[in-house]
Amino acid sequence: MSVTYDDSVGVEVSSDSFWEVGNYKRTVKRIDDGHRLCNDLMNCIHERARIEKAYAQQLTEWAKRWKQLVEKGPQYGTVEKAWNAMMSEAEKVSELHLDVKGSLMNEDFEKIKNWQKEAFHKQMMGGFKETREAEDGFRKAQKPWAKKLKEVEASKKAYHAACKEEKLAVSRETNSKADPALNPEQLKKLQDKVEKCKQDVLKTKDKYEKSLKELDQATPQYMENMEQVFEQCQQFEEKRLRFFREVLLEVQKHLDLSNLPSYKNIYRELEQNIQAADTVEDLRWFRANHGPGMSMNWPQFEDEEWSADLNRTLSRREKKKASEGVTLTGISQTGDQALPNKHSSVSSYEKTQSYPTEWSDEEANNPFSSTDANGDSNPFDEDATSATEVRVRALYDYEGQEHDELSFKAGDELTKIEDEDEQGWCKGRLDNGQVGLYPANYVEAIQ
Repeated sequence: MSVTYDDSVGVEVSSDSFWEVGNYKRTVKRIDDGHRLCNDLMNCIHERARIEKAYAQQLTEWAKRWKQLVEKGPQYGTVEKAWNAMMSEAEKVSELHLDVKGSLMNEDFEKIKNWQKEAFHKQMMGGFKETREAEDGFRKAQKPWAKKLKEVEASKKAYHAACKEEKLAVSRETNSKADPALNPEQLKKLQDKVEKCKQDVLKTKDKYEKSLKELDQATPQYMENMEQVFEQCQQFEEKRLRFFREVLLEVQKHLDLSNLPSYKNIYRELEQNIQAADTVEDLRWFRANHGPGMSMNWPQFEDEEWSADLNRTLSRREKKKASEGVTLTGISQTGDQALPNKHSSVSSYEKTQSYPTEWSDEEANNPFSSTDANGDSNPFDEDATSATEVRVRALYDYEGQEHDELSFKAGDELTKIEDEDEQGWCKGRLDNGQVGLYPANYVEAIQ
């Protein structure tokens, strides 16, 4: 603050009014506050942009993870497509939120930054040019009136002191009249003092009234000058407020995705995909591919012997009955190849196998008459080989329900030695050499 403003020092501020000496500083401070508010608004927008970016990344990661889980899971058909539509929605919404982030930073943030630079001009000695101009304007408008106000305060103080001195002199004179010890000369001095105090009161009162009158005459000009500087500050602040309102409306448009046709199309498409889910169609598909609708080579009457090319697959139920003691006898040798005298087992979950033999009720030549028929040993302990062996990894835990099934944990690796059959089972071999069946959709090929 300039030292020229010392004329107002000592003036008592009696209220919080703008017209009081020095109270214009709140209006000047508003200019500095405007610059700081620009920084605050930029920080606010920057934080929101970071939130939009983080949300977009989370949506993308969520969609990617769940898309893989749904594809590898047991869900199927049109409901699976409807489920996947949720992940597609997340990916598209993620892109829109990245666009919001870009608009906030590249448009709104930069717009405030540029406006602030143009509106506020920093000085070499610190502070802003606009603040200094407002300060100088108010100081110049207030200085003459503040000087007269100071004179009024001084004359008022002198008048009140004279009045006080007069009352004291009158009191002393009154008390002296009742004191017989005082001589006439002393009493005369007290009376002269009273007379002098009365003259001082009149003199200071006249000066006080005169200075007050001068202050009243200067007040209209003071108010006009202060109003003029204040209006200049008001115009500057009006520009900032209008600009902030404009920027906030732009931010609102960027944040409000509901007005974007592409945003509405995302949810319209999501609803259509979900509405397209057909329960009847999914059940029909499962029946045809994994239920009673599947084809079956039912046993037929054979006149003499089994055809070398006849394929027969036993169901899990038939295999279980066979393991409980049902024996097959009278399998005769066909061609030049003799049936190896090894334990064997047949499952409907394996690929179809050829039986170049003839069924018989005689137990003498029954290859299933060993203890394996009762499930005392693993029928896959024999050397199982396949033309194409593939390493696979378990996606889920599986506990074998029967003796010819494998058990493993999610993440375990094993070798697939036979492809998936019509019932959805594969034959595989664990790393410890155990051979058995497992659900095909519980594993994935190792790339």
